Parts: sequence; C-alpha cells; structure tokens
Amino acid sequence: MLYVILGHDAPGTLDKRLASRPAHLARLQALQDQGRLKLAGPCPAIDSIDPGPAGFSGSLIVAEFPSLADAQAWADADPYKDAGVYASVEVKPFRQVFPA
Repeated sequence: MLYVILGHDAPGTLDKRLASRPAHLARLQALQDQGRLKLAGPCPAIDSIDPGPAGFSGSLIVAEFPSLADAQAWADADPYKDAGVYASVEVKPFRQVFPA
C-alpha cells in the first residue's frame, strides 16, 4: 500500500537540512531503486522553486510500504528527523486515484 510521509520543518533549520540532505536523498534513492518511491520533494517556504535563505517548510514523500507500521518506522529513521530538521512527521495511508 502507498503511504504519505509529510515532514514539517522546525523554524531555523535550513543549515541542518542542507547538512543532512545527502543521507536523506540516499534513503530515497534506495526506495526508488526498489520501485517503491512514487513522489518526493521539499516544500519551499515561499512561492519559489529556489527559496534561498527562506528555506523549506517541510517535505512530502509518497512511497509503498508493507504496512503503516513499516512506513512509520522508515519515517522515524529519516536523517532529517535525527538532525532536528523535522519538528513533526505525519504518516498516513494513501490511495492513488490519479494518474491511473
């Protein structure tokens, strides 16, 4: 089943985000290599592809996991969470309708 992982950044953590990004991307690459990653990316804090020093408000990941518990465990081990980038993380089941 698919799950949405929505990480909400803590204020003032852009430097931590940038430092942790390679490890974060490596985990996403592993999901992609396994054919389980459907969508992933950051949410700019302002209406711009490159928000510069404004940074990001969080991240969105849609990926396939065997269960909600597995998705939660994967999210709990994210380098952004370990580094204090995420103030909170939501994990929810997701049913894709479009595109079919």
